[in-house]
Amino acid sequence: MDFSLARRNMVDSQVRTNRVTDARLLDALEAVPREAFVPDAFKSVAYRDGEVDIGAGRRLLDPMVFARMAQEARIQPTEVVLDVGCATGYSAAVLARLATTVVALECDKGLAARATALLAELGVDNVAMVEGPLPEGEKAHGPYDVIMVEGAVAEAPEALLAQLSDGGRLLAIIKRSGAVGAATVTLRVGGSFSTRTLFEVAAPILPGFARRPGFVF
Repeated sequence: MDFSLARRNMVDSQVRTNRVTDARLLDALEAVPREAFVPDAFKSVAYRDGEVDIGAGRRLLDPMVFARMAQEARIQPTEVVLDVGCATGYSAAVLARLATTVVALECDKGLAARATALLAELGVDNVAMVEGPLPEGEKAHGPYDVIMVEGAVAEAPEALLAQLSDGGRLLAIIKRSGAVGAATVTLRVGGSFSTRTLFEVAAPILPGFARRPGFVF
């Protein structure tokens, strides 16, 4: 299979056609070999129009969904990004081409190890891998100009919002109920936060982000 052609087709037919126009982001998507970040059994569908199973109950986001959220983040070359739920590291590898530094957070030990190895193999040297609970973020390396959450959450996590810098943006899929969630961007200005809905999307809830059951009387 010609993966370079598949990658170009993904960018041209899935991403560009869905209002993604940022040249730096398009170049990053065409440069990073998505097939390297999925198990061998799924390499042939690495560029499908949809999510891809990567094991451990996790999936890579649909390329169009990831691209639209990354574009909305408006990442600048001097900015620091926290990538929450990076899994095998694909998202971190793309974001690393847009930012000065990416802190990639993953809760699954096996996925984190795989991401570390893959990023090293590809020569990505501006990503710091951290293993730990996703909802807690990674305060030690913050604050962050951008926080990207690579899956759905039941509600905007307060710990992550607190790790945004002034003017920082958090991109997350909020899935409060039902099968469909909403991709959102939350902007921090001082101590205030404002959230805007971008588009509807279905995505699995990331570990640790399910809604906690309330008290029943």
